[in-house]
Amino acid sequence: MFPSLRALASALPEAAAAARTASTPRAVRLRRLRKRPAVQPGETDATPEGVTPTEADHYQRQLATGGLLERYGEDISEKEWLDRLNERRSRIRGVREITNHAGEKESVVVGQKVYLPNIVFRLVRNYTPPGQPYNPYEATFRIPQSVTKTDVRSYLWSVYGVKTTYIRTDNYLSPIPAPHRTKQVFKTYKRAVVGLVDPFYYPLNMDTMSGEEKEQRQTWFEENFRLNDRDEKRKHAFLKTSRAPSDGFKWRGPATVKRSNILKRIAEQRAAREEYLAETKEAIQKARVQDVAESAQ
Repeated sequence: MFPSLRALASALPEAAAAARTASTPRAVRLRRLRKRPAVQPGETDATPEGVTPTEADHYQRQLATGGLLERYGEDISEKEWLDRLNERRSRIRGVREITNHAGEKESVVVGQKVYLPNIVFRLVRNYTPPGQPYNPYEATFRIPQSVTKTDVRSYLWSVYGVKTTYIRTDNYLSPIPAPHRTKQVFKTYKRAVVGLVDPFYYPLNMDTMSGEEKEQRQTWFEENFRLNDRDEKRKHAFLKTSRAPSDGFKWRGPATVKRSNILKRIAEQRAAREEYLAETKEAIQKARVQDVAESAQ
């Protein structure tokens, strides 16, 4: 069965629970400050049972209105209510249990399975305010606007096995350029901030690495992805399409397109031209001297 991802909140490490509290939207934090004291940095606002303030308010509302008695037949405790809620949340979408002719229960897919979804999740670096450490219990993605939070949770778990605790999304709407200005392309996208059970550290930026670390990083990229070979093939294809129709075209390796080699070749041709001009000038001068000597005789 599909694991209860929301139930993992009660078993989260202290750092992950604190990271979840720190990522609460500002409007939610201000609303909670009206009823509860402020949470200190590095602490969590969840109860020992793992119930968040929003879930606690939901439980108290159902308890006061009789919703628990109507649904479960009794007033259950906060922990029991959360367990039953997580059990319902963890059900597999599109699957239900039926009883066959032999009296046995089996799972039946309701609908059609869809494989290889045509969506792209782009992992980007988390926003970290200046002076604050990077939060490894969050991951930020840029996703299509048609993707919902349930889709994000199912996609990450089904494809990559990533356990999530919460998902917060917001939309970025691209600005409309002014008619008199140069048209610039802006993309509209949705950002998803995902809470993680296991920490994940985004790869370091090469601009912030030391010389030795940067060299090791580039060596690793070359060994695993062959970036230089790909660049050479791209240059070869470009030259082949742009100069192939010309007579005498021949690919002479990567040294042909390097800027240093091109400048060296220009300098050599210039030096050869200057040498040829100097030799021609000297030959003309000798011919003039010889003509003057012959005329004097």
